[in-house]
Amino acid sequence: MIWNKTKECMSREEMRQLQGARLRKLVDRVYHNVPFYRDKLQKMGIMPDDIRTIDDIKILPFTTKQDLRDNYPFGLTAVQPTEIVRVHASSGTTGNPTVVGYTRRDLSVWQESIARCLAAYGATREDTFSVAYGYGLFTGGLGLHYGVEHFGAAVVPMSSGNTDKHIRLIRDLGITGLACTPSYALHLAEVMEKQGIPEEKIKLRIGAFGGEPWTENMRKNIESRLKLQAYNIYGLSEIMGPGVSHECECKNGSHIIEDHFFPEIIDPETCQPLPEGEQGELVFTTLTKEGMPLIRYRTKDLCSLIYSPCECGRTSVRMTRIVGRSDDMLIIRGINVFPSQVESVILQLPEFEPQYQLIVTRENNRDNLEVQVEVREEYYSDEINKLVALKNRLAHNLQSVLGISAEVKIVEPQTLQRSVGKSQRVIDKRVLD
Repeated sequence: MIWNKTKECMSREEMRQLQGARLRKLVDRVYHNVPFYRDKLQKMGIMPDDIRTIDDIKILPFTTKQDLRDNYPFGLTAVQPTEIVRVHASSGTTGNPTVVGYTRRDLSVWQESIARCLAAYGATREDTFSVAYGYGLFTGGLGLHYGVEHFGAAVVPMSSGNTDKHIRLIRDLGITGLACTPSYALHLAEVMEKQGIPEEKIKLRIGAFGGEPWTENMRKNIESRLKLQAYNIYGLSEIMGPGVSHECECKNGSHIIEDHFFPEIIDPETCQPLPEGEQGELVFTTLTKEGMPLIRYRTKDLCSLIYSPCECGRTSVRMTRIVGRSDDMLIIRGINVFPSQVESVILQLPEFEPQYQLIVTRENNRDNLEVQVEVREEYYSDEINKLVALKNRLAHNLQSVLGISAEVKIVEPQTLQRSVGKSQRVIDKRVLD
């Protein structure tokens, strides 16, 4: 089992000294090798020698996804082209995609980070992991693949799609670990139940789930249906990929691998650092990355940080579950609404599947929210009164949590489109005047 106790159990003061030393090297490296950062620092009157401790990070500029797109494809690279041994890229739904280059050392750090995650989940070299994240330019598939191999466990590179074949391999190969999005894990459970596969034929015991926000209720649902322990894994391609943080057996926040990735929480409107424990936008600085190091990268993910030591023995700072994103947060009639809030309400009612979609429209200058949700097969009825009562109960619970009314539309089982990747939960049809 790989547990880097030297780094994961450091005292806070030791960690801060290490982070400070690595930050000084980082700023010096980007100042001399990345014109984008050199220009920014010079305009702000900052020289590398001005950075002495990790506290000095607050005087450094932020980096955004738009900066990556503006410097497409390799304008933020800090090494010679011959030192880049792998390239990943995010999907460019608008404008240029964000391209990230990795050196051999970057890949080594990434693999070790994933190995730390697996150790925290209780994995051993006896485990076999099916990696059902997408392979290719997306970092999920290859990130977990090489991390599992580095850990010493076996890997089945299933990728996404072909659910029937995947289930057969889970059964026939005795696969014990599953790495995929939580929504796809639920889809697997749903198909297994439909196929009537006996529980004793499935050996799954560990799930590494990420790539999209999910709730505690969703975790319980997955664990109950797949009979495994479900753990969060967090990352983003701009910083490294999956493995930036991970849960442990305590499931009380995700441990950030902060000897490599320094976290901050800022107010997304003012960009000012927030006090410890307050919720805001998560910001990362890649302390050791060579290929494309980033200073104070704004992730747009909303969470808070926990600095108290964990019962597992790790002293690294933990991040709470992502509640949404500052850039895809829905504002409906002046109220902030996150899909995760809606999901938590739905999963409190046993009559519903964790399959839902939010449709937002605007009529007569008024925003309307429709929540489409699947009812479980055993609760679906031709009796209108029963469905109306169920619909009203969910609408009441949603209003209590969201603070606004929502139109609930109950749909038949298997009606909403399934996803083998990140699920599309929101369709915003509003046309702003």
